[in-house]
Amino acid sequence: MNPSAALPPDVRLMNAVSALLVTALLATAAWAALRWAVRLPVFNFRAIQVEGDVSRNSVASLRANALPRLHGSFLSMNLRDGRAAFEAVPWVRHAQLQRVWPMKLRVNLEEHQAAAYWEARVDGADAATEASAERALVNSFGEVFQANLGDVEDEDLPVLAGPANAAAPMLQMWRALSPAAEKLGESIERLDLSGRGSWRATFGSGAVVELGRGTQGEVVERFIQFTRSITQVTSQYHSPLLTADLRHVDGYAVKLRGVTTQTPGKPANRKR
Repeated sequence: MNPSAALPPDVRLMNAVSALLVTALLATAAWAALRWAVRLPVFNFRAIQVEGDVSRNSVASLRANALPRLHGSFLSMNLRDGRAAFEAVPWVRHAQLQRVWPMKLRVNLEEHQAAAYWEARVDGADAATEASAERALVNSFGEVFQANLGDVEDEDLPVLAGPANAAAPMLQMWRALSPAAEKLGESIERLDLSGRGSWRATFGSGAVVELGRGTQGEVVERFIQFTRSITQVTSQYHSPLLTADLRHVDGYAVKLRGVTTQTPGKPANRKR
C-alpha cells in the first residue's frame, strides 16, 4: 500500500508544492552556478586566429576596432554579436566566427573589393544643380560601403553617380559599356544616371557622351553603334571628340574641337 495515499489531500498538495519549489530552487542554483562558471578566467579566449582577406586591415586595426566590441568567453560569447563586431571594421564585408578548442576563436574575413566611387544624387537634382552626397565606394557586388578613400587613391576607379539604391545596376552598365569604349582607346571615367533614367558617360579624355534612356541592352547597343563610326568622323575632321548626343533616332550629334556636326536622323526626345 502506498503510504502517501493515506495522507489527507491537503498534506499531499503541500508535499507536492514543496517538491516543486525545491526543484525550482535547485534549477535556479544550477543555472547561476553555470553562469558563474562560464565567466571564469579559465574560459577566456587565449588566441584569436584571423584568416581570409586581410590586405586592407592590419592586426593593429582589427585589435583597435573589433576587440573592444567582443564580449564573453569561449563558452558565453554570442557569435552573432562577435560577427557584427568584425563586420563593423572598415573594409570588412563579411565575417565568420568559429570556436576552436582549446579556448581559441577562428575568424574568417571577406573584405570589400572596391570597384568604383559612389556619389548618391540628391532627390530633385537636375543637370544644372547636380548636387551629390558625400562620396563613398562601391564594391564588386554593387554594394555601397564607407571606407577611407585615401586607401584607394592610387587605384584607377570610375565614378558612379545616380539615385540612391542604383549602384548595382550602374556598375553593371559601366561593365557592359567599357569594352566598347576601350576599342576607342578610351575609358569611362564617370557614369551618371539622372532621376529620369537618362545615362551619360564621361571618357578619360574628358569627352562627354549623352547615352539617353532605355534598358541596359538598348543603351549598350546604341553606344556600340556609335563607337563603330565615331572614329571615321574624328579622322575626317582631324579633331578630337568633345561631346556626343546619342538621343536621336537613327543618328547622333557630335561636337569636335572647332567642329559641330550631326549624323542623319531626326531628333529624339532629349529630356533627361
